[in-house]
Amino acid sequence: MYEVVIVDGVRSPMGRRGGGLAGVHAVDLLAHVLGALVDRTGIDPATVDDVIGGCVGQVGEQSTNVTRNAWLAAGLPVSVPAVTVDRQCGSSQQAVHFAAQGIASGNYDVAIACGVESMSRIPIGSAATFQGSPYSEQLLAAHSLVSQGESAERIAEKWGFSRSDLDAMAVRSHRTAIAAREAGVFAREIAPVQVGETLVDQDEGIREPDPARIASLKPVFREDGVVTAATSSQITDGAAALLLMSGERARELGLTPRARVVSMTLAGDDPVMMLTAPAPATRKALDRAGLVVDDLDAVEINEAFASVVLAWRDELKISEQWYDEHVNVHGGAMALGHPLGGSGARLMISLMSVLEERGGRYGLQTMCEGGGQANATLIERWGAER
Repeated sequence: MYEVVIVDGVRSPMGRRGGGLAGVHAVDLLAHVLGALVDRTGIDPATVDDVIGGCVGQVGEQSTNVTRNAWLAAGLPVSVPAVTVDRQCGSSQQAVHFAAQGIASGNYDVAIACGVESMSRIPIGSAATFQGSPYSEQLLAAHSLVSQGESAERIAEKWGFSRSDLDAMAVRSHRTAIAAREAGVFAREIAPVQVGETLVDQDEGIREPDPARIASLKPVFREDGVVTAATSSQITDGAAALLLMSGERARELGLTPRARVVSMTLAGDDPVMMLTAPAPATRKALDRAGLVVDDLDAVEINEAFASVVLAWRDELKISEQWYDEHVNVHGGAMALGHPLGGSGARLMISLMSVLEERGGRYGLQTMCEGGGQANATLIERWGAER
């Protein structure tokens, strides 16, 4: 097995639905970050063996292999192939796994993992409403599937989370994101996008949280529920990309990686509860590496809904203090947004930033996915004691 390293990553700003990036075609948005990644790393793009991209709404402007289309739109070498994958919200995290697996096996030397979603232009659920339902009668007879919002409500109910528990997490998400932005963390991650005469260079969903206003919001998915717009991930436009290669190739090119991939796992769980698989995926990733939660210096878990993250915390018996010190310390999707196919790569960029900021060694990324699945990726900061 070959050592797999992540050389660098770059992302677009996270644009609010109908906001600064709404006028940008998904192909061009992903092309922008691919070009920025090539420029930032100085890699010869012709040496890339494959470009693997995540996208969930693969219809209309995001259909017909949006990743290949973006690579070509960026003016990058036609000799480099590309493919688009769909593991729902974990699509670009899965792209990282596929790229790393290709490198570890020796089939790739250099690969790019990326993802994109323009939720302004391709509304959530567009693929599921095109020419019939993806849920057959046989599937529905086997599993009484519900919406993700209803799953989030059921998780809150099962684990006993109150409305105030969820609201407090939303407040924290925005406050930590504001602190990271003010510290210049996001400026180092973002490749600003020129849209007409406007330069979009800031994440648009972050705002100073008003606890009283958050507490006044009506539930979204149940009349008597606890999940609101504030405690759900924001609908967002965005893209992100990462350059991976073998450790040997990085040394040959004189490149200093940012992280080493330690372990990659997947898990499936109840497709009706749907959003609970990050806990078993995390356990598998840690077990495979011979580590425990306390060995982690940082965790990025996608804030699809506040209840999802709290259930993961409680299932792994993580204390509130440890959580506050190690998990989503630069904010999460309730503040930054969740551009579906682009979120996995964005979370990995954030994870590397936190490890570098703290001088930490091990970091974990995990996220829930439609259908009751989750990815978990364990990395080690490059230069950490090994």
